[in-house]
Amino acid sequence: MTRLLRQHKAILGVLMFLSLVLWVGINGVHHHLLAGTDKTYEELKVFSDVLDIIEKNYVDPVDSKKLIRGAIQGMISSIDPHSAFLLPEAYKDLQIETRGKFSGIGIVVTMQDNVVTVISPIEGSPAYEVGIKAGDRIIKVDGEQTKTMMLWEAVKKMRGKKGTSVIITIVRKGVAEPIDFTIVRDIIPLESVRSHVLTTGYGYVRITNFREGTANDVKTALKELESGEIPLKGLILDLRDNPGGLLDQAIKVADIFLDKGPIVSIKGRVKTHSKIYRAHRFQDKHPYPVVLLINEGSASASEIVAGALQDHGRALVLGTTSFGKGSVQTVEQLRDGSGLKLTIARYYTPKGHAIQAQGIVPDIVVKERYISVSEKKRHPHVKEKDLKNYISAEPKEGLSKETKEEILEIRGVKVPGEDVSDAVKRLVEEDNQVRRALDILASWQIFSKMSH
Repeated sequence: MTRLLRQHKAILGVLMFLSLVLWVGINGVHHHLLAGTDKTYEELKVFSDVLDIIEKNYVDPVDSKKLIRGAIQGMISSIDPHSAFLLPEAYKDLQIETRGKFSGIGIVVTMQDNVVTVISPIEGSPAYEVGIKAGDRIIKVDGEQTKTMMLWEAVKKMRGKKGTSVIITIVRKGVAEPIDFTIVRDIIPLESVRSHVLTTGYGYVRITNFREGTANDVKTALKELESGEIPLKGLILDLRDNPGGLLDQAIKVADIFLDKGPIVSIKGRVKTHSKIYRAHRFQDKHPYPVVLLINEGSASASEIVAGALQDHGRALVLGTTSFGKGSVQTVEQLRDGSGLKLTIARYYTPKGHAIQAQGIVPDIVVKERYISVSEKKRHPHVKEKDLKNYISAEPKEGLSKETKEEILEIRGVKVPGEDVSDAVKRLVEEDNQVRRALDILASWQIFSKMSH
C-alpha cells in the first residue's frame, strides 16, 4: 500500500510538472515558469483521482504511462487542429519531413471531424499519380479503420519501404461507395522547386512546399530563367496545393521579390512570440511583373508569400481563395524524446489582414484549374475554417492593449523551333489558370508600351 501511495504521488508530481510545461514560453524561455491557478491544481487532483480509480478497479491491469500520454494527447488535440503531443517516433518523423528523405505515398493530411482527410497530394508522388484528390477522406489503411488512430499513426501506416504497396480506402464526395486505391510506395521527392520557360520571355516557377533550402532553390531557378538569350518579361509563381512548411523559408522567398517594408507580422499572447519580419534591400529584385497562383490547397507559408507580394503590389494574385491557416506552431522537444507542437501566434499580412480562417483572396478569381470536364468535377479542398476547433481570425480576450494597437497599426527560354516538354505543354495547353496568367503578363507588356 505504501509503495502504491508513493507511485501515485510520483505520477501526480509528473502531472504537475507537465501542466507547468504548457505555460512555458517556447523558444528560449524554458526557465520562466508561470504559476498555475488554484483551479488548475484542483482539476489535477480530480485527474489523479480518476487515474487512481482506473488503476485499482479497471477489469484488466493498465499501463499508467499509456494512460497519461493518452490524456496529454486528448488535452492538446482539444485546443486546435494544429497543436499536438508527438510521441518520440512521431517527433522524429516530423524532423524527417522538413530535412530528410522518406518513403511513402506522398500526401499531406489533417484531421477533419476525426477523419483523416487529404489537404493535397504531393505533385509527382504515387498518391498524385493514382488520382488521390484534395478532400478525400481516408477511412481505412490496409483494411484497418483509421477512426481509432491518431493522425501520426495513420501517416506511419501509409509510409513504408520503397516498392511495397498499401491499400487506402477513401470516401469521396459525389461517389456513392468507398474507393480502394492500391498505391506502391516510393521515395517522396523533397525537392520543392521546379521551373520552366513556358514561352519566349515568360518563366514559370513552381514551389510545392517550403523546406530547408527552398529560398536558395528559387534564386537558382530565377537565375537560370534570366540567363536566356531573351530577357525575362514576366514570371508565373505557382503556389497552388502548396501546404506550407518552414516559416523562415517563406519569409526569404518573399524577400527575393521585395526591397522594403514588412513581409509578415506575428502576434502571440506572449510578447516574445510577437515579431515583424521585414524585407531587405538587394541590388537585384527581378524587375518584371509577377502573377502568383493560389488555390484552396495553398496554406500557411504559401499564404505568407502570397499576402506579402499582394499587399506590396509586387504580384497580381490569381486563382481561388487560399486555405486560411494563419497560425504559427513551434515544436519543443520534451525530456523523454517526445515533442509538443503548440500554436503560439497568428500572422498578419503587411497591411494587417488576418489570414486565419479567411485566407488570401485573389485579385482575379479563376476557379477552374484544368480545362477538361472531368477535372472540373474535382472535390473541393478542405479549408482551415472546416477543421474542428479552428482558431478564429482575431485573438480572444487576453491580448494587451499595446499588442492590439500594434496589430491595427500594421494594417495602416523557349527558343523558336525547340521541342516543348510534356510538362510545359500540359501547363500551357491544359492548365486554365496558367493560360490566364500568361495572357495577363502579355497584356501587361502591351499596355506598358502604350503608356509610354
